[in-house]
Amino acid sequence: MTMINAYDPAGAGAVPERERQMIARRQRLLGPAYRLFYENPVHVVRGEGARLYDPDGNAYLDVYNNVACVGHSHPHVVEAIARQAAVLNTHTRYLNDLVLDYAERLLALFPPALAHVMFTCTGSEANDLALRIARAHTGGTGFIVTRFAYHGVTGTLAGMSPSLGEGAPLGEAVRTVPAPDSYRTEGDVGSRFAQDVEAAIADMKRAGIRPAGLIVDTIFSSDGIFPDPAGFLAPAVEAIRRAGGVFIADEVQPGFGRTGAHMWGFARHGITPDMVSLGKPMGNGHPIAGLVVRPEVVETFGRTVRYFNTFGGNPVSCAAGMAVLDVIEKEGLLDNARRVGAHLRAGLDNLAQRHEVIGDVRGAGLFVGVELVRDRASRAPAGDIAARLVNGLRERRVLISAAGPAGNILKIRPPLVFSEADADLFLAATDEVLGGLAP
Repeated sequence: MTMINAYDPAGAGAVPERERQMIARRQRLLGPAYRLFYENPVHVVRGEGARLYDPDGNAYLDVYNNVACVGHSHPHVVEAIARQAAVLNTHTRYLNDLVLDYAERLLALFPPALAHVMFTCTGSEANDLALRIARAHTGGTGFIVTRFAYHGVTGTLAGMSPSLGEGAPLGEAVRTVPAPDSYRTEGDVGSRFAQDVEAAIADMKRAGIRPAGLIVDTIFSSDGIFPDPAGFLAPAVEAIRRAGGVFIADEVQPGFGRTGAHMWGFARHGITPDMVSLGKPMGNGHPIAGLVVRPEVVETFGRTVRYFNTFGGNPVSCAAGMAVLDVIEKEGLLDNARRVGAHLRAGLDNLAQRHEVIGDVRGAGLFVGVELVRDRASRAPAGDIAARLVNGLRERRVLISAAGPAGNILKIRPPLVFSEADADLFLAATDEVLGGLAP
């Protein structure tokens, strides 16, 4: 299994004694399953905007955390949470205007066909709920995911998240398809992806499995970030619907304006999903998530199954969600993602002219992938170089990570308040680290 940007105690370098003691304490208390980032893990005590701070007051430029989408500890979100927590926090079996006001405001950001929202606490819960609804609606059990996808941590979703590795085997009714790799695919990306989906459907049917759905992260984050060409997803969506299945758009990472031109990643493809799962950025780190769904798709499930989630959609979480929408709108963060993202990609294209290891730069808004290769002719992945770059940036207090099966694709998704000046700091540090890496 490729361990992407994970701390390895066996090969640990010069970790300061204070942090060594914390790591030992963490392992003793939390057990062996957790992972830390970086060869020298980062100890953070405070966040503000696009910065995280260690106990000594050192600032780290955060070029990775999409969870705090409107910036770490945004005062408007913090105040909204505190204000509502001082008044009421309870579940959705009581009537409450704030929950309904937030639902109305959120749904207004989607195509009219997506008219219901069901609240959860996590993106994993939202995706798990989507699978249950898909099975009830279609009568099928088979799902299609991409070969290095990540969709959640429940038992079912771990079996649909190949990026978790061999320790989380695929479910028997799950089929995988290659990611729509615009860097390596010959010909039309959309047609090829649709053909792969059709082949997976045919394989299901040969095994006596009825298709239930296709679920993709609409920017293919874990697979390596593949946003283009816009519109390429439509043929695959048509293919799963012809087979009687539904299309589930996982917007946990690309959603809430990250791609710049649209609020949701699926909108770049001119499609309306059957269900849309939302997660981490929805409450800027507060545990609120949800599933937006077509009424006709949830009808059978709603008639036959009682749905309840104690804290999914509680008033405090909805206050956080409402405040996030306030900030995105009032601070013009979609436009900021578009403008700063374009500036960042232009800077990365410029770096590619000086560093042959950069094989491809791709992205939408403030979600950018940089593919590192051994040479541009073979396009062989350079995962080791990516690891050295990620850790070299960390030593310069710039936080980034990597994605893809070979761990060779820089995964750039900073808070949406990221500025052009922040981008320039990242570009300068990347240039410096790459310049010092031996081939």
